[in-house]
Amino acid sequence: MKKKKLKTKKDFGKISGGTTPVFPGQLTREDHFKTPVWFADEPSFVGKLNKASDPYIAQSKKNLKADITKRNKKFGNIGDMGHVFHSSSLIGDPSFLQLQDYTIATAHNLLDELGFDLTNYQVFLTELWVQEFAQKGGGHHTLHTHWNGHISGFYFLKASEKTSQPIFEDPRAGNLMNHLPQKDLTKVTYASGQVNYPAKPGRIIFFPSYLPHQYVVDVGVEPFRFIHWNCQAVLKSAIQYYNGKTKKV
Repeated sequence: MKKKKLKTKKDFGKISGGTTPVFPGQLTREDHFKTPVWFADEPSFVGKLNKASDPYIAQSKKNLKADITKRNKKFGNIGDMGHVFHSSSLIGDPSFLQLQDYTIATAHNLLDELGFDLTNYQVFLTELWVQEFAQKGGGHHTLHTHWNGHISGFYFLKASEKTSQPIFEDPRAGNLMNHLPQKDLTKVTYASGQVNYPAKPGRIIFFPSYLPHQYVVDVGVEPFRFIHWNCQAVLKSAIQYYNGKTKKV
C-alpha cells in the first residue's frame, strides 16, 4: 500500500477553489477564565515597615533558636539554613494600620473589578504577617494556595535580583494534565505554565487566593523579607447573626 503523504500548510491553502464553500481562514479569539495578577511599585513605606517588622522577626528568630541549635548539634553547624522566620499576626498593630486599611479596600475593589457582586458581603483582612528567609540561605516556600480566602498579596521590604522571588503556577488542573511543550520558555504565552515576578523593595502584588504560588530557594546572598496577607469576603448576614443583630423567627 502506498503511504499517504501528510498535507502541508501550503497544501491546505490550496484546498479551496472556485465557488466551493470553505472553512474560515481567520477565527475570532475570545479569552475566558482568565487569572489576573496586579502589581505596583511604592517604596516610600519600606523604611517605616521594616523598622516596625524588626521586633517581630527578632522574636521569631528567638522562638526558633532552640530548634536550630538542636538541629545543628545533630547535623553540624549550618546556622539558620533552610528556615523561614514567620511573625505573629500584625493585624491591629498601629504601625501596620495604613497597610491593613489599604489591603482591605484594594481587595474589595479588585473583587468588584473582577465582576463579583459584593452587595451582601464585607471584606476582612484575615491574616497579615511578615517573614524573613534564613541568612544562610535555603529559605523557600513550596507550591501552595491560600484556602478559604479570596485575595492575597505581598509587599516586599528586603529583596533584590539576588534573592528569592515568587512564581505563580497555572491554576487549571485540566490544562496541566495535557500540557504540551512550549516553543519559547522565555516568553509569556497561552502555553506558559509558570510566571515569575522579580522582587524588589516597595513592590506590591495582589492575586486571587486560589492561584498556586511558590518561592524559589533563596541562596542567602542578601536579606529577603516581605509582608504577606489574605483577605476574605464574608456574608454580612453571617456577621449580623454572630453579632446578635438578626431577627429571630
